[in-house]
Amino acid sequence: MPCTDSVALNLWYPVTALEDITSKPLHTLLLEEPLIIRHDGTSQVHTRGRTLPVRESYGYLWTSLGTSQEDLFPIPEYTEDDRRNVHAATIGVQTSAPRSIENFLDMGHFPYVHTNILGAEPHTEVKEYTVEVSTECDEIRATNCLFWQPMAAAASSAGAEVNYIYRVPHPYCAVLYKSSPANPDRLDVIAIFLQPETQERVRAHMMLCLLDETTSNREIRLFQQTIFGQDKPILENQFPKRLPLDPRAETPIRADKSAIAYRRWLSEKGITYGVIPSAA
Repeated sequence: MPCTDSVALNLWYPVTALEDITSKPLHTLLLEEPLIIRHDGTSQVHTRGRTLPVRESYGYLWTSLGTSQEDLFPIPEYTEDDRRNVHAATIGVQTSAPRSIENFLDMGHFPYVHTNILGAEPHTEVKEYTVEVSTECDEIRATNCLFWQPMAAAASSAGAEVNYIYRVPHPYCAVLYKSSPANPDRLDVIAIFLQPETQERVRAHMMLCLLDETTSNREIRLFQQTIFGQDKPILENQFPKRLPLDPRAETPIRADKSAIAYRRWLSEKGITYGVIPSAA
């Protein structure tokens, strides 16, 4: 069924990594709409007889099915000269975009799903952290998120307590800042940009801005793809696949503060695509 969510239609979405664009047309799907991406000196996106707006940001080609005039959310680290910007993967997942974002925000699953990488027993406690919705830039921010990890990044050589900061600046995109093994005074950046093909299927584009100068791109990609490969079956077996926005639908715990704020934020925005709206 065509998407009728006016909020979702007016958002910007990534549809391919720039490095994957060639002279051959690329076929993909966005919000149930079939797209054709062509490159003849410049990149163009077409659907059902019309040309869509495009922009190149953070290593991806973005488009919108609607009439959004808003700029894309900022990631200032992307332009810093001493960082490496890596397209880590584009992975298809049989789940909704909001379920994917909620999983990205969840630290509680680290010891059980990413055992001996992002977590390990007995270090299972999600310590108290702060969540706020910034009215200035309309995004969710979770700060002071601390979690012990055996191998926090491809460049890690030992376990450490890692500092996390989460941003959700877009209903279907999230940005994570975490302690950098290469520089203890600065943070690496990992972003997940979701392309909802349908209400229950996404393409997840993963982008990293790293201070690491020694680890190869292949090793970085292998590490991130390993992590996502562990998440993928968990996501695909969640039921329902669409995210319930009714606060009574699923029982939250203290560790779910970010997810609770995210659901409330989606509801207040009027998002209906990929969710089960609250009956109220």
